[in-house]
Amino acid sequence: MILAGDIGATNARLAFFEATNGRLKLISEAAFLSRQYPGLEEIVAKFIAAESETVDAACFGVAGPVRSGRAEPSNLPWIIESSRLARQLKLPSTFLINDLEANAWGITALEPGDLVTLNPGTGGAIGNQAVIAAGTGLGEAGIFWDGRRRHAFACEGGHADSAPRNDLEIELLGYLLKKFGRVSYERVLSGPGLLNVYRFFREKTPSDEPKWLAEEMAAFDPAAVVSKAALAGKCPVCEQALDLFVSIYGAETGNLALKMLATGGVYIGGGIAPKILPKLQSGAFMKAFVDKGRMRPLMEAIPVQVIVNQNAGLLGAARCAVAQLAPRI
Repeated sequence: MILAGDIGATNARLAFFEATNGRLKLISEAAFLSRQYPGLEEIVAKFIAAESETVDAACFGVAGPVRSGRAEPSNLPWIIESSRLARQLKLPSTFLINDLEANAWGITALEPGDLVTLNPGTGGAIGNQAVIAAGTGLGEAGIFWDGRRRHAFACEGGHADSAPRNDLEIELLGYLLKKFGRVSYERVLSGPGLLNVYRFFREKTPSDEPKWLAEEMAAFDPAAVVSKAALAGKCPVCEQALDLFVSIYGAETGNLALKMLATGGVYIGGGIAPKILPKLQSGAFMKAFVDKGRMRPLMEAIPVQVIVNQNAGLLGAARCAVAQLAPRI
């Protein structure tokens, strides 16, 4: 019995999987609002108490860098240590990996219906792969192809310096520099990032914010409100913000593909992509993705797919746990 976790700044999702003959069967799962708990141990205790399962192995994908079995999530005031979790679960060890590394582990467990294709690329594409995911933050990871099998690895590319491509993005960079001092891609490509882009356009637009929009943003997640209003065509400024967000998302996804030489494909995960799928399919994302000058033919040959299965990170954490457990069974 495998305990898997996908731990983000907004939600901490836990699941039990049964590993049988190399396949994972989902037994149970639950989601918890991360900020309502002082740490991961309290969430794990609550989940296990409710499910009454015996844990044979455990792996948790955490939104942030993991070093020597210790993680400090990028957007949560927690410290997570694999040794403490192991003692709590009465296991020899538990495994902590980056959440995008967990997504990378999960890709081979996905079914065709779990993916939506933005670019088919070249048939039978092989080579390295890459994963990018905008949500509460911006995560990135790579998958190295050694000629026989794939190896997932984490990176913190979402915190790399943002690079404007035109006058409008230079103006956006100036706006964000005044606000933050340093501007990473996460300041744009995330839920809070979309809100930053919206506020940038709001300051450029000499008009009052619609009352209904202000009320919804005060009552609900403001970034989600902006994207929904944009998709519904109810707010021109929201549409401007989402259009620029999607274009920059495509550009940075292309940057990641170049850096990883991801000829085997690029996967777009995270909570935002499935919610704005019509915009991602509109053409602006792929236009920015392939717009890499002399590298355009290479980019056009790379398959690009959106992950619409919200359990990809959980599946990946479970697969990682099974792989670590395998030598002992």
